[in-house]
Amino acid sequence: MDRCYRKGLVEMKEEQGRGSLWNRKFFLPVLILLGLALGFWKILPKELFSDPVSTVVYDRKGELLGARIATDGQWRFPGTDSIPVKYKDAVLLYEDKYFQYHPGVNLISLFRAMKLNLQARKIVSGGSTITMQVMRMSRKNKPRTVLQKLIESVLAIRYELSASKDEVFKTYADNAPFGGNVVGIEAAAWRYFGTAPKNLTWSEATLLAVLPNAPSLIHPGKNRNLLKQKRDGLLKNLYETEAIDEITYLLACEEPLPDKPLPLPNLTPHLTDRIMLEKGEKRFFSTIDYALQERTLEMTRIRHNILKTNQIHNIACLVMKVETGEVLAYVGNSEPEEGEEHGNSVDIIPANRSSGSILKPFLFAGMIDNGTILQTTIVPDVPIRYDGYAPKNYNRKYEGAVPAANVLERSLNIPSVILLRRYGVDPFLGLLKSLGFTTFRESHEHYGLTLILGGAEVNLWELAGVYGSMARALNHYTSSDGTYSPEDYHMPVLKIKDNEAHGNIIHEEGVLSAGSLYTTFKSLLDVNRPEELSFWYLMSSTRNIAWKTGTSYGFRDAWSVGVTPEYLVAVWAGNADGEGRPGLSGISSAAPLMFDIFSILPETSWFEAPLDDLREAVVCHQSGYLAGPNCDERDTIMIVPQGLKSKACPYHSRIHLDQTGEYRVNSKCYPVEDMKSESWFILSPLMEWYYKKRDPSYRELPSVMPGCVDESVEAFEIVYPEWNSHVVIPRELNGTEGRVVLEIAHRQPDVEVYWHMDDRFIGTTSQPHQLAVDIDPGIHVLTIVDAAGNKKQVKFEVLGK
Repeated sequence: MDRCYRKGLVEMKEEQGRGSLWNRKFFLPVLILLGLALGFWKILPKELFSDPVSTVVYDRKGELLGARIATDGQWRFPGTDSIPVKYKDAVLLYEDKYFQYHPGVNLISLFRAMKLNLQARKIVSGGSTITMQVMRMSRKNKPRTVLQKLIESVLAIRYELSASKDEVFKTYADNAPFGGNVVGIEAAAWRYFGTAPKNLTWSEATLLAVLPNAPSLIHPGKNRNLLKQKRDGLLKNLYETEAIDEITYLLACEEPLPDKPLPLPNLTPHLTDRIMLEKGEKRFFSTIDYALQERTLEMTRIRHNILKTNQIHNIACLVMKVETGEVLAYVGNSEPEEGEEHGNSVDIIPANRSSGSILKPFLFAGMIDNGTILQTTIVPDVPIRYDGYAPKNYNRKYEGAVPAANVLERSLNIPSVILLRRYGVDPFLGLLKSLGFTTFRESHEHYGLTLILGGAEVNLWELAGVYGSMARALNHYTSSDGTYSPEDYHMPVLKIKDNEAHGNIIHEEGVLSAGSLYTTFKSLLDVNRPEELSFWYLMSSTRNIAWKTGTSYGFRDAWSVGVTPEYLVAVWAGNADGEGRPGLSGISSAAPLMFDIFSILPETSWFEAPLDDLREAVVCHQSGYLAGPNCDERDTIMIVPQGLKSKACPYHSRIHLDQTGEYRVNSKCYPVEDMKSESWFILSPLMEWYYKKRDPSYRELPSVMPGCVDESVEAFEIVYPEWNSHVVIPRELNGTEGRVVLEIAHRQPDVEVYWHMDDRFIGTTSQPHQLAVDIDPGIHVLTIVDAAGNKKQVKFEVLGK
């Protein structure tokens, strides 16, 4: 038993010894093999090509709009999506017939090449496959030695294990050298033939197939015959392998070689630069419509040639599809004149410029929306001064009172300032920001009332975005059962199939109600400039367009924006350096191009009235306010619901006349039973002074009967200075101190008026009621009394001489 046990132990130890020997004999080789396998798998770089590439911009259908050279000076387009069959067939026949079958290395080709090289005693053939050439290019064309060929072979086999044949060939086509600074099939197709790779002919495809093998042959005037021989030889091989027929072969051989590299398309130079600088994307599929961009460019050139006769050198425009916000045409600036540069390289579209009057529709819409005014409400149009600020209308005239819609239609400055003062600068800034503007970075104190007349800056990009958003919100309200979407307000869209948010997300009720939007666009439909528009009005009447123009102070910026339910066109004209030019205005410089572009767009419709957001209201015919008890003539209009809470007519009063109707009387001086009562439209003395000049039907109030006093109606109104205003002593042209001109408006211009300053008599006037006086700095009280005993006072401060 013991002997058997000891024998078993000995045999077991011998067996363990043999196992340990086996383990020691094979563990190390296995470990080495695993290390080699891991090294083989890791030998391939994660990124074969890290070279910088060109920025390339396409239109919505994939047509090339423009490109910018890569930072290393090479025309190297980003990887193509697909390879043309003609080019692929030609390359494989010329470079690698067995590409689809070998694992990255073709041993037969390598041995054949080695034999040929030995016979010639120089390198005449490389025997490299397409995959091996990709490896050589990725390693920046190392010296062509046996060692390097071996490394390329190993890398090629490794690459084939992790990439499909299509991926391998695509990598080759994207990075093959084509002579000069041209790399890749797409750049080569455009530089040598002015077309996309998909449009290459057989002659062009075969030329590009042979070129990477000898890229120096492409240079003009150098080895042209040899290059043609290579191309024609490959065409013959294609014919012999029945890839092409005889006619195709013969015609292809007749095609000439390219003379020199062609310039790339540059249809959107400013947009291409913008994408390169802002977006950081190298292959950008834009929303631009190639054909519309071409026509818009041509129309811009024509308009630019007209404007430059008045030394106006820059013009920009944007065409947008309202429903999606997609930009269909983008002209960032006009082309420079030959040999001249007037800032034409500046992209005006995102540049901040003085707004002029282009913001007035937003104020109108805001006041309609909150019921502050109705579209028919009359607004004073009289000389005004607010703390030294005295705005003027474009035509330097006054009309006394103008309906709010006409203020917008005719872009009147003074009524717009009055409306802004009534609405509030701070609330208006808040409205503009909620609509999507980002250019208003200062406080409301900084802008003041000048905000509505160009005291702030906007840009064409945001202007188009906001006007387009308003149109989109109105469209969707009427098509979605009266609901609002926070996605309706966004900036224009440049990238095709871009579903990201493009602007501010707003509250679900909408920034502005559909009723206020419709009322605003309806008012802009009737835009008119009686003294300037002429035939442009006739053109605008051929289709319904809500449009607005603007001109900044000093004639520096001209704006025009037009919108329909389908399209928006925004135009700016001026000088990029800010130089103003007499005659530069939105109506004469920007609107013509806007209408030209609309004329080439498809037919458009008009906005559908949002009846769910409108209410019927009765208004006073003369004042436009909600009809009060004293309004005899009335009209029925559609207004927003909030407008029903607006003020009733303050301009109609019931007055008492004597039996002849010649004099105003009252119960203190005339028998009540003999009085006649009548409703009368009564404007303030200053409004009346200007209003009656343009409206002969305006009835002035009868005079007060001698012996009677009527304090219910103001006899006169102090025009200047205003209560608690600050007055600055003017200076004459020769530098001497000027005099302050005091002014009133009286219902009876011929009546004598007596002026007192701080209880000191200073003069008498009788049409015109203006008095120039010397005033010392400090606080003063002006007292004015007319011959009938009517009296008014105003306190003001003179700041200094």
